[in-house]
Amino acid sequence: MNESLYLLLVTLAAIFVLLVLVMRFKVHAFAALIIACMLVGIASGMPSASILQSMQDGMGSILGFVAVVVGLGSIFGQLLESSGGATALANKLLAVFGKDKAPWALTISGFLISIPVFLDIGFIILVPVVYALSRKSGKSTLAYAIPLLAGLAVTHAFIPPTPGPVAVSQVLDASLGWVVIFGFVIGIPTAILAGPVFGRYIATKIIAAPPEHTEPSGQEVISSHKPAQFRTVAFLIALPLVLIMVNTVVDFLVKSQTIPEEAFWVQVIYFLGHPFTALLIATMASAWLLGTRLGYSKQEVLDISNKALGPAGLIILVTGAGGMFKQILVDSGVGPVLAETMLMTKLSPLVLAYLLAVVIRLTQGSATVAMITAAGMIAPVLGLIEISEAYKALVVIVIAAGATTFSHVNDSGFWLVSKYLGITEKQTLASWSVMETIISVAGFIFALLVSLWL
Repeated sequence: MNESLYLLLVTLAAIFVLLVLVMRFKVHAFAALIIACMLVGIASGMPSASILQSMQDGMGSILGFVAVVVGLGSIFGQLLESSGGATALANKLLAVFGKDKAPWALTISGFLISIPVFLDIGFIILVPVVYALSRKSGKSTLAYAIPLLAGLAVTHAFIPPTPGPVAVSQVLDASLGWVVIFGFVIGIPTAILAGPVFGRYIATKIIAAPPEHTEPSGQEVISSHKPAQFRTVAFLIALPLVLIMVNTVVDFLVKSQTIPEEAFWVQVIYFLGHPFTALLIATMASAWLLGTRLGYSKQEVLDISNKALGPAGLIILVTGAGGMFKQILVDSGVGPVLAETMLMTKLSPLVLAYLLAVVIRLTQGSATVAMITAAGMIAPVLGLIEISEAYKALVVIVIAAGATTFSHVNDSGFWLVSKYLGITEKQTLASWSVMETIISVAGFIFALLVSLWL
């Protein structure tokens, strides 16, 4: 049997087993992911020591970042919830935009926030607002979560200085200016389709309530506590975002050799603007402004923090296992072998680049890895044909679109969304995964339309 076909069948079989375990036999996703990893490794012929090392590397590479971000973000979010801060913000959004327009406000917020901030960080920071809006309006959490996620995901994939499009632009030697222009031109209508439009539809099909552990507790919010104010909440949410944004801008200026990296103030901004530091500052500020300052005792603030870390542990482990599955697929050689086979076909650069990114994304999970791998494989093809800078930027966009396709069980983001929204794997496939696919297909189609004018 052809090696490419065999590896594809191995991957599909492992994903099928994983889905059956978690959806039919109710095996915990953490254990099911470990089983799937081992199946892929054994079936692809990896040595036993390499399988276990690959799993360890995958878990470690994900948890090194996710554990800190999820832990701090969970405490931050729980303080917003328990103090009534998220509800105050939700009330303000509903007052300004109305219940029907709140999803549009969340899409715009996600679109702008994800320019300097990673998708998972933006989601973790703003998901308490989704909970509060859902409780206030009585609608499914998906009516608000999908628009927010669509805004975050579109910008994260299409618009520099997020890592994916920047890396692809460098590999293809494409103009960042053109990428930014096409990112907005193509990203805005794509976000509308995947966010408010699809969100309204899926919210009528899947009625999901905020997870029970996010429900404000009467034991924590008592009459002696002052109510949280909108301005305070808005400041706290903006604080880590601004710090990270400033860090991103400074890093861009350093890489463009506009400012010297060794300058003391640059190093200070690098430190304060790192997601770890920015979230820590925001969490500590929240403990005072939404805790002690509103009349909570130190013990009450500690109890709120402890309450947040229980569910966070589950999210961290399952997300880490998703990273483990991703790594075993990468190390087994599934993505590269399949992509190299596709290079033998005679397709236009835009179609070929998109399909390469789609195949790699589906087989190994990471959008960034899919972008960089597809770019590395399409770069020699582009070198053989004469194309404009604008067309080359469109290739960047279609690679980003392809790498966004159908996030599923081998993507840590799938499990992050599933656990934070408290929805089943099947519901996550029908909502988050379909939303990602809408972004992929719409982005690809809009890029093809734009190419007609080039």
